[in-house]
Parts: sequence; C-alpha cells; structure tokens
Amino acid sequence: MKIAIASGKGGTGKSTVAANLAWTLARSRDVVLVDCDVEEPNLHLFFPAEATDVPVTAPVPEIDYTRCNFCGECGEFCRFGALAVVKDSVLTFPYLCHSCGGCALVCPQGAIREVPRTIGRVSCSRPLPRLVLISGILNEGEVLAPTVIGAAKMFAEGHPFILYDASPGIACPVIETLEGADYCILVTESTPFGLHDLRLAAGVAEELGIPAGVVINRSDGQDEETVAFCREHGLPILMTIPFSREIAAIQNRGGLISRDLAGWEERFAALSDAISGVSP
Repeated sequence: MKIAIASGKGGTGKSTVAANLAWTLARSRDVVLVDCDVEEPNLHLFFPAEATDVPVTAPVPEIDYTRCNFCGECGEFCRFGALAVVKDSVLTFPYLCHSCGGCALVCPQGAIREVPRTIGRVSCSRPLPRLVLISGILNEGEVLAPTVIGAAKMFAEGHPFILYDASPGIACPVIETLEGADYCILVTESTPFGLHDLRLAAGVAEELGIPAGVVINRSDGQDEETVAFCREHGLPILMTIPFSREIAAIQNRGGLISRDLAGWEERFAALSDAISGVSP
C-alpha cells in the first residue's frame, strides 16, 4: 500500500502527520517513509540516524564541435534557454536544462550527446528496527525536483507499505509524488488560506483518481467551513489535531506526539485503520 501525505500550502503540519503515522505503524509492521519534499526535506529531524547517500544524475547536452555547424536548431528548440548558439560556439546552461533530450533529437548533424550531471542525492537510513527513511535531496539551484523524487520513490519500490511525504502546493513535484499512490491524506488548517489551498490539493487528487481524506491540524474548534467543504466533496475527516501549546512544544523540539503524548499513538493507529477501510 502506498499512502501520500500532501497539502495545498506549506506549514499545515504535513510532515508532522507523516512522521507520527510512520512511528505508529512501525511499532507493529515494516514501513518505508519517503521524504519527497526534496527542496526542504525535514523528516530526518524526527528520525536522526546514520545514512547512506546515493547520487542522482540527470542527462545534459554536450556539444561535439567536430560535427556542429552552428545551425541553431538546438537553441531554437529549447524552451528553457539551456542552449544558445552564437557565431562560433554553443553556450550551454546546465542549471536551466530539463533533460528532455529534444536538442539531441533535432540536431541535423548529430553533434549533441547527453552526459550525466549530479543534481541531488537520495539518503537512506534505518532509524527504527521496522522503519526505513528515504530522503530525496535536491542540490541548491537545481530545477529537476521530480527527477530526485522519482529516484527516492524507486528506492522504496517493492515494499508492501510506503508513506510518501509530498512537498507543499500542487506543482510538478506533488504530481510526481502522488503518481501511483493508493490513497492521499490531505493535511489542512481551518483558516481562509488553508481552505483555499485544500480545494486545490483535493482537485489534484481527484484529477489523478486517488481517493483522499482530510486531517485538520491546529484546530481551534471552529472548523465548520472546512467540514462543510469535505462533506460537499465526499472527503472523510480522518483526524482533528487541536491547537495546543503542549503539542507545539513537543513538535518544536523535534518530538513525536504519538510517542511523547499519551493517547496519540492510538489516534494515529485509528487514522491508519480509517485509511485501510476506505482505500482500494
């Protein structure tokens, strides 16, 4: 089973839900937790452990000047500005390249080949006997977050129970994370921004055909609009986490409420059971 934890906006507590759910599940079964927020991975803060890193590469163009006649076809094709043909040279900008391979295909002289360039890494650790943590980490300045996410997910393939912690928003990295998931937990907060972005995230899950449910975090007890939206769109509310200084203090020191606060392990176990009851 593959469960994605996502949110339309940052700061809703998505990673908190992912970490606590992973810890609870790992008490009774083997779990792989994949940090797909590759620009700001933070699950290692909840689960510190010695890790092994594997580089992630992406192909970028290299010019063979024995064949190139500076016709400019490659530069005209590239919509990302990764190549520019000048009088007697082809300028390449690897940080702008999206590794589509189109420049090599359109070159009439066969003067372009692709070479690998490191854009990030995948870090693997086992912080608990029954928990494996896989973190995708994108190098600063790179644009190919989906490539690193895909690599991180590949390391988890074949495991019977996988949790994907997505990046906030609804852009390409989130789509890549949700691809292939059996269920999506949408984490929100009862604020105007939270509800607005929940609408967007729920729309993405619906478009991808992934069943979803909602966790309301930092609830002040005035969740009527969020509850109404969920009822209207057939989204079950899986859990409500109250706004609490005690919970905030535990999280701020890198703790887990499922481990450090009485009653919350049972609540996250109930969350898992609720998902199992509605997922395919």
